[in-house]
Amino acid sequence: MQKIKTSIIFFVIILGTIISCTNTSDYSPKPRGFFRISFPEKTYQEAKTGCPFTMDIPSYSVLRDDRSAGAQPCWKNLDFPAYNARLHISYFKISPQAPFSALTEDARTFAFKHTAKASAIDQRRINRPEDAVYGLTYYIKGNTASNLQFFVSDSTTHYLRAALYFNEKPNMDSIAPVLEFIQADIERMVNTITWK
Repeated sequence: MQKIKTSIIFFVIILGTIISCTNTSDYSPKPRGFFRISFPEKTYQEAKTGCPFTMDIPSYSVLRDDRSAGAQPCWKNLDFPAYNARLHISYFKISPQAPFSALTEDARTFAFKHTAKASAIDQRRINRPEDAVYGLTYYIKGNTASNLQFFVSDSTTHYLRAALYFNEKPNMDSIAPVLEFIQADIERMVNTITWK
């Protein structure tokens, strides 16, 4: 009786193995997927900064004063709550204590701190002489903490620097669509900044 039970169990195992292995030609691994992100329609409004500059900001963002330790007047945070992202905006009045050359060197240093993780850093000149707005935008490629930074100035009185950060572990595969969406908003901001 024991031999019959053992034979039946052995037969079932062999039969199960044969049946399960017969249809392997249809198998293909599934690619890793990400959540679909739906973006709102792009609409803008002029920011009420209370500072010597104005700009257009997206209606789905929130402009707040920077309340962190060491923050100066006219430092702002532009939050994108739906995307867990923040644009840190720092305004400086150019002076002997904060000369234009030192401020632009700081912007370059902050952008190039990401060199170790960046696959490339592209720079694009900002040149709007009709509004006395000049500067650079840094497009930082790769899994870096910040993928977009810029500074603008009139080179004599006003200087504004900004850096975009996501409150997530850097992973370009997952943030690329959101970065592209917000990048268009930041480019609109840069093209609408005016000094008071």
